[in-house]
Amino acid sequence: MVHLNACELNLSNCGPVSVSCTGKNRKWRPPQAAIIPNYHLPMRSFEVKNRTSAEDIKALRLITAIKTPYLPDGRFDLEAYDDLVNMQIVNGAEGMIVGGTTGEGQLMSWDEHIMLIGHTVNCFGASIKVIGNTGSNSTREAIHATEQGFAVGMHAALHINPYYGKTSLEGLISHFDSVLSMGPTIIYNVPSRTGQDIPPRVIHTMAESPNLAGVKECVGNDRVEHYTGNGIVVWSGNDDQCHDARWNHGATGVISVTSNLVPGMMRELMFRGKDPSLNTKLFPIIEWLFQEPNPIPLNTALAQLGVVRPVFRLPYVPLPQEKRAEFVNLVNQIGRENFVGEKDVQVLDDDDFILVDRY
Repeated sequence: MVHLNACELNLSNCGPVSVSCTGKNRKWRPPQAAIIPNYHLPMRSFEVKNRTSAEDIKALRLITAIKTPYLPDGRFDLEAYDDLVNMQIVNGAEGMIVGGTTGEGQLMSWDEHIMLIGHTVNCFGASIKVIGNTGSNSTREAIHATEQGFAVGMHAALHINPYYGKTSLEGLISHFDSVLSMGPTIIYNVPSRTGQDIPPRVIHTMAESPNLAGVKECVGNDRVEHYTGNGIVVWSGNDDQCHDARWNHGATGVISVTSNLVPGMMRELMFRGKDPSLNTKLFPIIEWLFQEPNPIPLNTALAQLGVVRPVFRLPYVPLPQEKRAEFVNLVNQIGRENFVGEKDVQVLDDDDFILVDRY
């Protein structure tokens, strides 16, 4: 075996080398990158940092909280997922929340979560804004997941306030401040799930950051108007209130569950101007979608439309058969042509569903 030292190698094509070859006092110097302070990884890349600005995100009117479909063994069904995303793009959705509550991020490992964000960016990032749900009740986890999300190319992050182990208002400010520096961010306020309202004081403090794109607000339209009146961008988080939020209270648009089913109709609701008749037409399907906690009805509906396999990751289970029959009637009333997919809608039997407890 021949042993070579660095001075005997031809390194002319290998870039700068920090080895000194001047006699006995040869001294190895570490690469410059090794002594750069520990900045957040995505912020080292000018390209990633500037790929999308908060202003780009503020312009979005229809953002779909996309469903994550599964194979019978509980793994992601990426073929069905890609079809769902493509149907959103074709029907006019401008943005997409990946791995949110609707997408069952709470049932994913972080590896799955970041992989799905990266996959979505890779396949569709040129056609739609990809907003990764990288929030957590652990600030450490939220920082790490957000670093990874921006590193794989997501355009913006969605952040919820710490749930269950609630913190003080000062703690909320510190938590959001820890992630806002990384890139465009939407703060998500949904007290019915977190057990804690994010009050205006916190949002006004966060609005001092140029990276705050806006707020997904679920408290109601009085809160929406409070923010929009102070120049803060808001998306309604309530499909049943989004028409009035958009046209009467100044909301930019909606982050929608219903658009998984009828993206074209939801786009019209956000773009066409005041349309009480369209809002009334949509209300029965919106009401049906929220009779049980989201995403249970949505998962049931998409399976009956034939666009995803009837696979549920526990603890979610399908709606009972009588509710499944109600959905078929609603589809026929509204018009099958308005819903995603091309197969005939059908009432699935209990035995058609697969419940997965290990995934």
